[in-house]
Amino acid sequence: MHQAKDAVIASDPDFSVEKFSCLDDHTGWFEGYQHAYQIVLVRKGIFRVRSCGAIFEVDRTTCYLGVPGEPRQYAHPVSGELSTVITVSPRLWRSMAGDTPISRYRVYADARIELTHRAILAARPDPGYALTERLLGLLGGVVSGASTRALPVHVRPTPTDRALAENARAAIMADHPAASRLSSLAALLDCSPYRLSRAFSRELGVSLTHYRNRVRITRALDRLEAGEPSLAALAADLGFADQAHLTRTVRDHLDHTPSTLRRLLAAHGLSAAESG
Repeated sequence: MHQAKDAVIASDPDFSVEKFSCLDDHTGWFEGYQHAYQIVLVRKGIFRVRSCGAIFEVDRTTCYLGVPGEPRQYAHPVSGELSTVITVSPRLWRSMAGDTPISRYRVYADARIELTHRAILAARPDPGYALTERLLGLLGGVVSGASTRALPVHVRPTPTDRALAENARAAIMADHPAASRLSSLAALLDCSPYRLSRAFSRELGVSLTHYRNRVRITRALDRLEAGEPSLAALAADLGFADQAHLTRTVRDHLDHTPSTLRRLLAAHGLSAAESG
């Protein structure tokens, strides 16, 4: 990808963690070739990958898995993209993934993965132990979501599923008015709510409800990171019924309340500038 290395966060014989930024607007497709096992986590913006005729978009709710020896095409449609690239040694990869075939190269990144990502970048803990353990937990979540080997044929995503899921995901990320309800989102995409719900869960591995809440949690973390003083205002701005609804949803995804997360983020020294 057309990127410049900003900083090496950590380096170990079995992994490296580096911050990258996009050098320019590269809206057209260009060829890339994967030389190492890598996980790419987006901190800001998006990028696109084309492989085997399929196109998928990677943003803060997903991550990209690169496997050596496989050609890819990339595009950077938005300027200012920031990402974190984790390069893993073949030995470490095999110890985690074994011989599991990889069939998902764009993997859903849950809120715990995002929180770990933020903590690694901001706190930069002891690379010999603390950072390594956090990183292994993050990698384990990605690897487990990268294989569809256990899925029977009748629940594997089809090209139509992928198109519906991409359009639904884009509408939710853009906070389109129709994305406030499943029925209106389905109407926007000209399909039934049942068809959309099934297609989305096949492609992303989570329900539409879970994904929408995941997006709202990212926005909540941004606000908490910046020192948001009012949880009631935060809940209203993000479309939750009330503060209690926000608290329940955040706890379900992260095992912490918003108040606890605000303290944790402050303790880690996170700031909007550091993470973005």
